[in-house]
Amino acid sequence: MTHAPISRRALLAGATGALGAHALRVTKLAQDPTKVPGSAVTPLGERSPFERPRRIPLGNGQGISYTPLQDCCGIVTPADLHFERHHAGVPAIDPQRYKLLIHGMVERPTVFDLEALKRFPSVSRLCFLECSGNGAAGYGRSRPDLSPQLVDGLTSTSEWTGVPLATLFREVGVKPGATWFLAEGQDAAVMARSIPVEQARDDGLIAYGQNGEALRPEQGYPARLLLPGWEGNANVKWIRRIELADRPFMTREETSKYTDPLPDGTARQFSFVMDAKSIITFPAYPVTLGDRGWWQITGIAWSGRGRITRVEVSSDAGRHWAPADLQQPVLPKCHTRFRYMWNWDGGDTTILSRAVDETGYVQPPVEQLRQARGLGTTYHFNHIRPWRVRRDGTVVFGLES
Repeated sequence: MTHAPISRRALLAGATGALGAHALRVTKLAQDPTKVPGSAVTPLGERSPFERPRRIPLGNGQGISYTPLQDCCGIVTPADLHFERHHAGVPAIDPQRYKLLIHGMVERPTVFDLEALKRFPSVSRLCFLECSGNGAAGYGRSRPDLSPQLVDGLTSTSEWTGVPLATLFREVGVKPGATWFLAEGQDAAVMARSIPVEQARDDGLIAYGQNGEALRPEQGYPARLLLPGWEGNANVKWIRRIELADRPFMTREETSKYTDPLPDGTARQFSFVMDAKSIITFPAYPVTLGDRGWWQITGIAWSGRGRITRVEVSSDAGRHWAPADLQQPVLPKCHTRFRYMWNWDGGDTTILSRAVDETGYVQPPVEQLRQARGLGTTYHFNHIRPWRVRRDGTVVFGLES
């Protein structure tokens, strides 16, 4: 397709129009809203011009973008702020041409189009997704100028809608000996992971909806695999093929990648579930506290193994811990908000949080995680995140390198 060249007059007219609209908007913001009619109704809603949360993108094909955790409230992340991770860019897939093949050790190999998937009874599940490399920036030699977004911004919670994998497995007749399946994506990386059948049957979905609308392209449009509580890479986006088998497929993404090197020279493989963790989102870099006195420490906690049952906060570098209040709702495999009232005396200190989930697992200090995993690991960083509060009120990331 070719396009006619844009004339200088048209370009200037467009620029003038845009500047005029912006000037009009700024003028309206400066006026008493009770004296001026408001804006007209629009086909799509938008944020207030006073609110400008943004992801932080890094890379292109091997791209990530971080959710602004410190700017969010509640437990549901707006779809346009949900973190991104992709290995070969975001594919453009026509939903009218989309197909999902389920084959291998099944009685009835079947190709489903998007319309066929939507004919099955749908379910909606609230759960977080998290990149298995989330928290890497705060594990080794860390910088003090890391915000919650840059430390842990590769996690987000959404309401996901789709058809249960258990329903599709019944439809195709999975054979008794099938214990694993290959999930393969339709992106240029052809992302593929081996998934145990039984765990996926529990609460796995082929999701086509997110927060009340179709998936965003960067989240797998038109359909993706969703495995609540499991590392993001296993939740294959743009899914096009599921092959049932009696053993794992040993793909590149579960041999050379997405394994956990251990200090003894071995590696932990198929470490799907994300362990309990938490992060304080206020006060945190780049916040500066004002006068000494009462401040509310707030943050989020989550676990791939179920509900968060307790979050504890320390305001003296871990010498003493006190229980924080959990904000309802507290749901399994979802972000959970916590808060704790802290009376700052104006001195130097370090504030910490640690999460406990319903299995009794306690979020470990970084020294314990380093002893178990070493410094060579690149996945599953769920250690305690510290923030150092200085006498002048400035707050910086406080992990010692």
